[in-house]
Amino acid sequence: MSEKRIHITQGQFATGAGHDVVISTLLGSCVSVCLWDEDKGIGGMNHMLLARSSSGSQAHTLSGLQAMEVLINDLLKMGAARDRLQAKAFGGARMVDGLSDIGQDNVEFTEHFLAQERIPLTTSSFGGTHARNVRFWPATGRALQKVTHAQVKLVEVEPPLPTGQGVELF
Repeated sequence: MSEKRIHITQGQFATGAGHDVVISTLLGSCVSVCLWDEDKGIGGMNHMLLARSSSGSQAHTLSGLQAMEVLINDLLKMGAARDRLQAKAFGGARMVDGLSDIGQDNVEFTEHFLAQERIPLTTSSFGGTHARNVRFWPATGRALQKVTHAQVKLVEVEPPLPTGQGVELF
């Protein structure tokens, strides 16, 4: 039996059923939540790009809320029961030193959302400084993660010299 592979990227989600379905993604500072209903044998995964964005003095979680709600709603349409959903979550790495820790913001959103919605987080792997490849089998809730050992490095690039054919504008 061959597997039906579904790969998702930033801002996407996928759901499925059947033992031949596997959903995968590659994470850095992003977080993926895998939800499944064990009794129905269905589940799905999302890939949250940024759980928080700031607007004025208030922090909003609109992108994270949307990512979670579309995944949950699709599972409910497939026959899952909200009170049977379980979660596994991955990601939230600090990929670049010196920049804000977006990964930690994503982790905090994820943990808070799942606790507020009373969805048990059975397994999590958060933080660190390396990317993760994650595979999820929605029918069983099985998940595998492979941590890469390559770090992102910032490279300074010199701006190109202006070319004005000898004319200087001021």
